[in-house]
Amino acid sequence: MWTTEYRAETTATAEQVWAALRDLHSGIPLGPNSDTFELHGPFAVGTEVSVTPQGQDTLRSRIVELEPGRVYADRTEFGGIVLTFRHTLEALPTGTAVTHRLEIDGDGADQVGPELGPQISSDFPVAMDELFAAALGAAVRPA
Repeated sequence: MWTTEYRAETTATAEQVWAALRDLHSGIPLGPNSDTFELHGPFAVGTEVSVTPQGQDTLRSRIVELEPGRVYADRTEFGGIVLTFRHTLEALPTGTAVTHRLEIDGDGADQVGPELGPQISSDFPVAMDELFAAALGAAVRPA
């Protein structure tokens, strides 16, 4: 298995960050650099999501973990490789810390990960900035 993660903090509350994260994964772009998501069912574990990264072909993912206000994870499988993207939210006295983790597993992950992983995760800082901007500008909506 190969992993990487990016962690950042915001003054937005965990509820605000969660609302923006839910919006993004439900198909509402957060900014000009957002990947495109199309939810195929409820925002719940087991639901499939079409994900179109900027300038790339659409992939099909499945929500594999969902704890409102705490954790969102989806998994994409292709060519024997499994990509798991996980956002973990941690409430802080001054706002929220978010960790965006990528795990690459499956056949040849140790060989493919060091090349593919940095390509995939290179936009994590920009995506996090858009997530935080949307969280700070958005009213909290009920889950």
